[in-house]
Amino acid sequence: MIIRNGLIHDAVNPAPYTADIRAEDGKIREIAPSLPAGDGEEILDAAGLSVYPGFIDAHCHLGLDGWGIGFEGADYNEYGDVCTPQMRAEDSFNPLDPSVRAAARSGVTSVATGQGSSNAIGGTWIAVKTVGKCVDDMLLKTPVAMKCALGENPKRCYRDKGNAARMSTAAVIRGMLFKAKEYLAKKEAAGDDLFKRPAFDFKCEAMIPVLKKEIPLKIHAHQANDILTAIRIAKEFDVLLTIEHVTEGHLIADELASCPYPLAVGPSLTHATKFELQNKSWTTPGILAAKGCKVSIITDSPVIPQEYLPLCAGLAVKAGMDPFEALKAVTIHPARQIGIADRVGSIEPGKDADLVLTDGDPMISATVVKTVLIDGKPVD
Repeated sequence: MIIRNGLIHDAVNPAPYTADIRAEDGKIREIAPSLPAGDGEEILDAAGLSVYPGFIDAHCHLGLDGWGIGFEGADYNEYGDVCTPQMRAEDSFNPLDPSVRAAARSGVTSVATGQGSSNAIGGTWIAVKTVGKCVDDMLLKTPVAMKCALGENPKRCYRDKGNAARMSTAAVIRGMLFKAKEYLAKKEAAGDDLFKRPAFDFKCEAMIPVLKKEIPLKIHAHQANDILTAIRIAKEFDVLLTIEHVTEGHLIADELASCPYPLAVGPSLTHATKFELQNKSWTTPGILAAKGCKVSIITDSPVIPQEYLPLCAGLAVKAGMDPFEALKAVTIHPARQIGIADRVGSIEPGKDADLVLTDGDPMISATVVKTVLIDGKPVD
């Protein structure tokens, strides 16, 4: 297929340009001002349209907190144990949930999705494309990260089970890291001798990829003090980290700019429903991006419906964010944050042919999505 004469916003170059894109076997093969069509090659006329990379959400609960099910049917939190690193998001993900299809039709082609924030440690997340009937066929990467949470949610959910303060939650995360570190040391010292190995511990096994820096801790943190606690823990155990929500990030922008950690900012299109959201602001992603931070804008869907991800970027622009930084915040930055930038996040040869064709700027609510391609195939 050739996508002909579209105005390409590739998330690499700040200025858009008109060119053709050849998609073949699910990949972008060529980009050039004029590509000759092969015998029988399909042509998709994009003249007058803008072409964007498929939009990516670095933090949502798509497919786990389902459409129209409510609390009783939600599958994104385990309330029996404050520390559950052994849980895997793919075991709850429902590809047939209507919200997954709505995401694809709106141009959100890839997401990181998984457990909510009730647990101090909740388990591993996945990255998926938003088309398919079987999660195993939709996976881009698993595991993506180990989900953790600080702040009000673990306190509220486990207040009567020995976790009533911020320091309690931090202690649970530290305790699991200490235990897993010791478990790994014993396991490595034993080598191939099964009789010397420590007794199997599912929780400790699940934490080993974190300790080996194969995946990051993905820590939910709204308040500035929680954000700094997340950084303190990551440095203490020398592990990778992504910081999620970052509601008060603008209050400590200089401190965050001095750290290498990716920031997932949002959801901002909501009421301040709890104390730790009192400083919520649409200016946060723009302030942090201007300081040089790598910012992803997120929906936390279903908190904000998944299809409104581009609109959230537009509202950040309205609040002062640079438009190109806002585009990167829903394309290449989340792709890098969740470790899938080798396949998606920008329009470049060799990457998956995940493309969104619109009749204007997708960050503006009046813009219509005309065509979505995922792996080079049109989404119905």
